[in-house]
Amino acid sequence: MILPSQQIAALIEGGHVRMPDAPDGGPVGLSMGQDGTGLPPTLQPASLDLTLGRRAYRMRASFLPGAGGRVADGIDALCLHEIDLDAGAVLETGCIYLIELGEALNLPETLSAVTNPKSSTGRLDVFARAIGEASDRFDALPAGYEGPLWLEVAPRTFPILARTGDRLSQIRFREGAMKPVGHQTVSVDLSSDKDIVGYRARRHSGLVDLRGVGAHAALDYWEPVRLTEMAGEKGGLILEPEEFYILASREAVEIPVDQAAEMAPIDTEIGEFRAHYAGFFDPGFGVAAAGGSGSRAVLEVRGRDVPFLLSHGQPVAHLVFEQLSATPTSLYGAHGSSYQAQGLRLSKHFAA
Repeated sequence: MILPSQQIAALIEGGHVRMPDAPDGGPVGLSMGQDGTGLPPTLQPASLDLTLGRRAYRMRASFLPGAGGRVADGIDALCLHEIDLDAGAVLETGCIYLIELGEALNLPETLSAVTNPKSSTGRLDVFARAIGEASDRFDALPAGYEGPLWLEVAPRTFPILARTGDRLSQIRFREGAMKPVGHQTVSVDLSSDKDIVGYRARRHSGLVDLRGVGAHAALDYWEPVRLTEMAGEKGGLILEPEEFYILASREAVEIPVDQAAEMAPIDTEIGEFRAHYAGFFDPGFGVAAAGGSGSRAVLEVRGRDVPFLLSHGQPVAHLVFEQLSATPTSLYGAHGSSYQAQGLRLSKHFAA
């Protein structure tokens, strides 16, 4: 089962999750709450945002340390140069960076953890995945893991301005093995009653400041995909190879208050495209009581080797639901959210 916010807070209080230092040098603890909650601002209903540390490394290649291996050995072998993020640094497209995260873990033997890019990270087409010491796969920390965390970051479309403390990834904690309690198929909305059905990223755009919420003119970075570009009478979109698109699901999505969900591909051989990069859905997303009625899933889609016709209503992914060990004290969107009740929505960094 997945741990809710109050149990993640207990992990922090018990020293099982080490939080980064605050700008004044003191520890970031439960005193740094919002709205009088007394909880860290990085705490979500069923996850914890991970923050970038100071040290980043420009790498020649991605790697996994493997059983018994050390991340430091991979850095020594593959690092081109070290970057200090305290003053901010531009992470260029086509480059791979390894960044030490501000958080570290000392998990009980009963708890494992999984990580995933945040929604805004996926919508910026930033490839991000976490590793730990001796990791033999990405985005997964075994039960009882003790040690630091790193995030591999590879901007694909836009260069990004990143600083210490910025959030690109999030972590969930799981007790026992994953046991899905439900599934929901997600298909793409390319219906003929909409003028704009998606957005295609412009190549060679300016950089995106990760702290610049609403500070970037959307049309400087994105081209609207309109019905005149559709193919065929039934409606469809031809995905161009290596182009990046933001589309929306046909179905409304609702995550029960005692469950969490993750978006997963239906089939790796479904077509010449990738349908999503960020996949955590917190409890309360799309729930009317939390202001989310009618919420759609946003799909981050990248064409691959050849042009591919994506049709209206074509299934592209599914949501896998998992039970929480308790109902969280705060639901998604309860204290404000960029994506509750969303339809077709670019990342929070862009203003119309």
